[in-house]
Amino acid sequence: MHRTIDFPNLGIHLKSVGDHITVFGFDIAYYGIVIGIGILAGLMMAVMEAKRTHQNVEDYYDLAIYGVIFSIIGARAYYVIFSWDMYKDDIKSIINIREGGLAIYGGVITAIVVVFIFAKIKGLSPFLLFDTGGFGLITGQMIGRWGNFFNREAFGEYTNGLFAMRLPVDAVRSSDITTKMWNHAETVKGVMYIQVHPTYLYESLWCLMVLIIMLLYRKHKKFDGEVFLIYLLGYGLGRLWIEGLRTDQLLLPKVGLPVSQLLAGTIVVISAILIIAGRKKAAASQK
Repeated sequence: MHRTIDFPNLGIHLKSVGDHITVFGFDIAYYGIVIGIGILAGLMMAVMEAKRTHQNVEDYYDLAIYGVIFSIIGARAYYVIFSWDMYKDDIKSIINIREGGLAIYGGVITAIVVVFIFAKIKGLSPFLLFDTGGFGLITGQMIGRWGNFFNREAFGEYTNGLFAMRLPVDAVRSSDITTKMWNHAETVKGVMYIQVHPTYLYESLWCLMVLIIMLLYRKHKKFDGEVFLIYLLGYGLGRLWIEGLRTDQLLLPKVGLPVSQLLAGTIVVISAILIIAGRKKAAASQK
């Protein structure tokens, strides 16, 4: 397999990008390493926000343990459910996440459930937990998306735009290559390449923008949970756009509609309504 990754219109040419390191004869995927870095960075961000708002930091360490474990399970379950044809003949492969296959929305949904349960047990405000944990969540997503870079996955349709990414055909899944990509494929020194949208990069940059907005907005929030709703609204808008570029969309069985786009659109509308209603309620209570 050829390991080059090029961004020709930016003049960036990476001759050999591996997907793992080997330690004592055991292969460790960069995908997992990047996800791990994202989790740690997200926890640090949440803890910093907890300290700033004078909350008990230990609660967030405890929440992180349960949140990470169940969110990974939820993210994998979401992906497997909507990609069942890939796993129905090899059930054991369901537990193999070293090569990717985690759906972020599955993780987010599971994390929300975990927060409500954790808050109930601890006697805490789930909405304050959401506001604080939201900073960690978006940070983790921003970093974690780079795992897709090493796996050569989660890319979009053919493009010749500024950020176009060129990949060897033998380094990607054939099922992710569209007719349009084949029509624009080029052979250089005996190696065939496709050129695509680096949607993982778009999403990572979008998450950075959402994080900045959240940091600026937090001093202006009127009710607990509002910052988390800003996260859901901002991230959802990004997914509506980015998911439309991808060639590996998870589709609703029989219907054929993209799951993440439908979910993102629903979340954007609901979040906007809740923000408006919450701010009106807060304003009325101050009169």
